[in-house]
Formats: sequence, C-alpha cells, structure tokens
Amino acid sequence: MSLAHKFGIGDRLDFVPGRLDVNIPRGVYTVLRLMPVEARDCQYRVKSALDGHERIMRESQLERRAL
Repeated sequence: MSLAHKFGIGDRLDFVPGRLDVNIPRGVYTVLRLMPVEARDCQYRVKSALDGHERIMRESQLERRAL
C-alpha cells in the first residue's frame, strides 16, 4: 500500500510542533517539494515564511491554514 501526500507544492501550511520540536520556528511554511514516505509518514521540503530556511518536515507536523 502506497501513501499519498495530502499537501501539494505551493501549499502554505502551519507548523504543528510536537514536544521535541523546540528548536523549529513556529509559523507558516510553504511546500517546495514532495519527499519520499518514511516510517509511514509523508515528508515535505518546506520553506519558512519567517526566517527563509528550508527544512524537511513530516506530514504529521503540518496542517492547513485556518481561514
């Protein structure tokens, strides 16, 4: 069974921090690239709107922005 990515390139998403994510800036991230699935969680290359840094995040760390 193959997992499908829930988000697409260009989507602007909110970072949902876990208890171990203390060094990752909160805020909005833009999806730059879809990455391979790891440990049954899709991954994304994202860029922070706050500091401009790129990171790889798991789908479970991201959610659609509230309108």
